[in-house]
Amino acid sequence: MTPSDFDERRELEAACHCGAVRFRLVLTDGLRSARRCNCSYCSMRGAVAVSANLEDVQVVQGADKLTLYQFNTGQAKHYFCSVCGIYTFHSRRSVPTQYGVNVACIDGLSPFDFDEVAVLEGRNHPKDRGDGKSKTAGWLSYRSNTDPER
Repeated sequence: MTPSDFDERRELEAACHCGAVRFRLVLTDGLRSARRCNCSYCSMRGAVAVSANLEDVQVVQGADKLTLYQFNTGQAKHYFCSVCGIYTFHSRRSVPTQYGVNVACIDGLSPFDFDEVAVLEGRNHPKDRGDGKSKTAGWLSYRSNTDPER
């Protein structure tokens, strides 16, 4: 699959690394919402996330295996598989009607499918600023090694 295969709104399959947690989702805007965040938590987690409306994510297996982590204001809810530890999705503080979904969990997709990913400014969260708008702190890029000798 290529990133353009994810542009149309259709149901996708997703799972954690061990398969204990499985879920279905529909992306709100294809892969155009792909991003990282530079807040203290996301900087350590390191996942690329895409957006799905809350009602468009259904856990079909392993809801009892999901572990919740919250910090700071407690508004965002970060869910992990309690078996393998993989971050699956989180309810977003900046857009409470959406989940951020770990692209690595989506079948046929990898964070290495993106040449460049925006990094949102999360150290100074939009909800904590007067304007409430998301800002881009920078970009992360990935370039495949094309030299088999390296």
